Amino acid sequence: MPSPRTRRGQRQPDPTRLHIVSGKGGTGKTTIAAALACATAQADRRVLLCEVEGRQGLSELFGVPPLGPGEERRLVRTPAGGEVFGLAIDAESALQEYLETFYRLGMAGKALDRFGVFDFATSIAPGLRDVLLTGKVYEAVRRRSKGRSDDYDAVVLDAPPTGRITPFLNVHEAVSGLAKVGPIRNQADSIIEVFRSEQTAVHLVTLAEDMPVTETLEAIEELAPTGIEVADIICNMVTETDLDDAELDLAIRGKLPLKVPGLDRTTTTQLAAELADEAGWILEERKCLEMLRTPVSRSAGHRAKRLPLALIAADPGGIDQAALFQIADQLRTQLPEEVGR
Repeated sequence: MPSPRTRRGQRQPDPTRLHIVSGKGGTGKTTIAAALACATAQADRRVLLCEVEGRQGLSELFGVPPLGPGEERRLVRTPAGGEVFGLAIDAESALQEYLETFYRLGMAGKALDRFGVFDFATSIAPGLRDVLLTGKVYEAVRRRSKGRSDDYDAVVLDAPPTGRITPFLNVHEAVSGLAKVGPIRNQADSIIEVFRSEQTAVHLVTLAEDMPVTETLEAIEELAPTGIEVADIICNMVTETDLDDAELDLAIRGKLPLKVPGLDRTTTTQLAAELADEAGWILEERKCLEMLRTPVSRSAGHRAKRLPLALIAADPGGIDQAALFQIADQLRTQLPEEVGR
C-alpha cells in the first residue's frame, strides 16, 4: 500500500490532526504525550509535539538540548520510519509574533517586553495567555491546509493538567469579556472550532488511584458543556498480575499457599506480608479502573457512554527511548481508532 506521502504525490489527510493530552500532575502525561507522538509517527510521517508549560520536559525526556522559543527541532526518528519534532511554546514570544503579524510592530513589539507590557496584559486578561499558547498550536495544525513545506501529519499537545484544562481549551469563553470583535476574537473563534471538530482528540491520562481518577472524571464533566469531547482515558503505570480477585483476597488474608524451597519460615512470613500489601494495592487499582469504565457524557446533549480505556503497564526500569516506543506500541494496539488513524 502506498505511503501517505507517495500516493498521487500528496500525503493523505489524517482524520485526527490534533491530539491534546492532559492529566493530573504526576500521572506521567508528558511521557504519554511523547509516546503518543511516537505512535502517530508511522512510516514517513512528521509529527509535531508541543509543550506549553515552560518546563522543557520534552528535551529532558528525549535527552536533547533545551528547545529555544519558537524552535522546531527533530527529537527522534521512530522505528516505523516517522519523525517526531518538538516545539516549546512560549506565551511572550507568541505575543511578539502576534503583534508583528496583526499590527506590524516589528522590533517595537519586542521592545514592549522591557516595559512589562506582557505581564500587564496577561494580568488584566488572564485568558489572553491561553489564546496565545493555543494559537501557536492552531497555526501548526493549519499548515497542511495552506500547503506549507513545513507542515505536519499530526500535532500532539502536552497540555496543562486537568485542573485547568477546561479554561485553557475553552478560549472562546476566555476572551468573551476581552474582545467582541477583532483579531483576538477571530483567533479564539477559529481555535475553538478546531478543538470541537472531529480532527481533534482529547486524551486524559490518569493513574489507578482515587484522586487522579476523580479529577479525570471531573474534567470530562467540565469539558462537556464546551462541546470539546474527550476521546479516551489512558491509565498509566498499571500493575500487572495473573492473580484474580479471589486469589488476591487470599493473599491479603495470608491464606495464599506460599512455599519457596530454601527459605526459612521468617523469610516466608515476610514475603507473605509483602504480597498481602501488594495484593491490597492491586485490588484498589481494580476498583479505580471500574470507576473509569463507568459510562459518562462526553458533551452536552449526548447520552452517557463508556469511553475507550487504555492500560499502560508499569515499567520498573524507568523511562528511556526504548520504553517510550513500548508505550507507543501499547497505545496503538489498545486505541487503534483514536491513535492509529
